[in-house]
Amino acid sequence: MDRDPLPHPDHRGVNTELLSYYDAIEQASCDMLAAAKAGDWDAVVKLEGACVLLISQLKHAARTLPLDQDSARAKARIMQRILVNDAEIRHLAEPWLQDLDDMLGGRRKTVH
Repeated sequence: MDRDPLPHPDHRGVNTELLSYYDAIEQASCDMLAAAKAGDWDAVVKLEGACVLLISQLKHAARTLPLDQDSARAKARIMQRILVNDAEIRHLAEPWLQDLDDMLGGRRKTVH
């Protein structure tokens, strides 16, 4: 009776682990968008720091844990949502960044 003494690796757990990083980054981007909409730029900056840490952890994990085709499609959908959130945050930040640039450049904001 030929039996394989070791079970074959189950890659579903690997894909779940990697996708959990993408999900966490997406959630942070949603939280950043909510903070930006509320004008809470300090919270946006803090959440951005959390994203940087998650991305670093993801990069480390992704070196050894490949995604299967279904997980790669899920990753692409998550990344699209993150990019939409990022674009909206940038749009909301433009006036704030212009005011900051004006202050740093020594220009006073003129009200017409």
